[in-house]
Amino acid sequence: VYPLSFIKGRLSMQVMHRGQVGRMAARGNRVRVYATAPPSRPRPEYIPGRIDDPDYVRIFDTTLRDGEQSPGATMTRKEKLDIARQLAKLGVDIIEAGFPVASPDDFEAVRAIAVEVGNDVAPDGYVPVICGLSRTKLQDLERAWEAVRHAKRPRVHTFLATSEIHMKYKLRMSRDQVVESAVAAVRHLKQLGCDDIEFSPEDAGRSDPLFLYQILEEVIKAGATTLNIPDTTGWNLPHEFGGLIAAIKANTPGANSVIISTHCQNDLGLATANSLSGAIAGARQIECTINGIGERAGNASLEEVVMAIALRGDQTMSGLYTGIRPVHIFPTSVMVSDYSGMLVQPHKAIVGANAFAHESGIHQDGMLKNRETYEIMTPESIGLQRNPDDAGLVLGKLSGRSALTSKLKSMGYDLSVPELDDVFKRFKELAEKKKGITDEDVLALVSDELHQPVTVWELLDLQIVCGTMGMPTATVKMKGPDGSTCVGVGVGTGPVDAAYKAIDSLVNVQVELIDYGMNSVTGGIEALATTRVAIRPAGQLSDAVVTEHATMGKVSRTFSGSGSHEDICVSSARAYISALNKMLSWLGLENGAKLQHSNSSNRVLSSVA
Repeated sequence: VYPLSFIKGRLSMQVMHRGQVGRMAARGNRVRVYATAPPSRPRPEYIPGRIDDPDYVRIFDTTLRDGEQSPGATMTRKEKLDIARQLAKLGVDIIEAGFPVASPDDFEAVRAIAVEVGNDVAPDGYVPVICGLSRTKLQDLERAWEAVRHAKRPRVHTFLATSEIHMKYKLRMSRDQVVESAVAAVRHLKQLGCDDIEFSPEDAGRSDPLFLYQILEEVIKAGATTLNIPDTTGWNLPHEFGGLIAAIKANTPGANSVIISTHCQNDLGLATANSLSGAIAGARQIECTINGIGERAGNASLEEVVMAIALRGDQTMSGLYTGIRPVHIFPTSVMVSDYSGMLVQPHKAIVGANAFAHESGIHQDGMLKNRETYEIMTPESIGLQRNPDDAGLVLGKLSGRSALTSKLKSMGYDLSVPELDDVFKRFKELAEKKKGITDEDVLALVSDELHQPVTVWELLDLQIVCGTMGMPTATVKMKGPDGSTCVGVGVGTGPVDAAYKAIDSLVNVQVELIDYGMNSVTGGIEALATTRVAIRPAGQLSDAVVTEHATMGKVSRTFSGSGSHEDICVSSARAYISALNKMLSWLGLENGAKLQHSNSSNRVLSSVA
């Protein structure tokens, strides 16, 4: 169970709320994550440079290293440790915990993860590999090894650019110098006692393939166990990147004795597609991040890669699978978003707020009949619980009668056709102005339409002009008891007072306003407002409502009314008319008998209203 305070920044994520799916808006709400069984196929024993099951794909998470390089995503040591624990719970094979030489704090964070998370062995023997990134400089290599060596399964990941543009302008090194530096780095790590060494030819996607074969062959000879092929700038298309992986496997001597890995950036939005293409071509490690965070446009998204393999691995990827426990995807996504400050876009695949939301009327109808019509996975499979009765429907302007009817039935309302017509009309009017209709909005509409007295006067239109340059003036159009349309005008001390005086000019009933209150149904600028008023007759009608109370003696009866609308003035007018209708019905004046005109002095309303 994850408290709402832990999920700040994700307030639009759909979660359980008062028995229905809704927005996280009230404090104290909690997201309950389903328990689930471990992956159906056992995770092969971890051996550097070898995977006994040829269909198994290792997941290398670099959220704490590449992900933290996102502008503004710097995390504290404690936050990194929390995320590392969550990644272990998720079941990632390798955690790239950071760049130890970057700062003393980075070093300590990586070391703490290696000591604590890297030695927390699960009952089934699983424990994540803890990896530190390093350049090929000796100082970097030694610092990285010192940070991770305390883990049960330590790894150092070293890299050097191999594209012509990087070697010429950034490194200012020749090809021979690059090969020599890479080989020296791998050999030094071996001498330090590191047996799990990963090498990346940076910008491999734009490098000369022949040079790649050459440098990869040499680092294999030096002792590298994993060869990571980065598409550093997101330049490659899926067929190109898959072809590159296949070519490396086919043309690099010794490639069959190591693990080929992918690391794809998302500059063209193809990071996930390229990673999967690489896996299909023979890569057996995929580097990715939670929520796809990372440099520039980000990295391949772990949740997208994992769920694509989980759903399509058997069918279209020759049986590929991972050791990830998908039920922990959502809470991990929330944690990373919260700690990094990188909010998840609503339409983000798998973990976005809209990933399991359905607003289109056609889609909602299909979901109500069979959820597989529009969902290829369940929210529960990634750790997000949804009310089984609502099928993830989000009511909005595209929603039809079937969706509204389903929502009303789930809330306990079984309306007649005329009643549904009235509520549906108001619902569509509200949906045109408000992006998402919540359960509370629906309840307010039902109450406003169904829990009203007999209609004597009906509000048709209301227009108010107010501000600092003149007296607030309201013009109101109403349908009277005889069905005719009337227009009235009123001037008041505030916009609501002006509206009430305009209504008084038409109803011609003297009343006293004794209570006025307004509440926001939901949060936000587009919130629906609900107004409640209480009135009692004044003048010659005041004696007509005096009744005997059992303990208080004679009392004057009051009449309340409520109204809901996204415009607070309209909401106030509807509430006032509701109270008037109730009073007129009780007095037997439904036919609109003409009485003494209202005296504005009998009703005082603060200009603040």
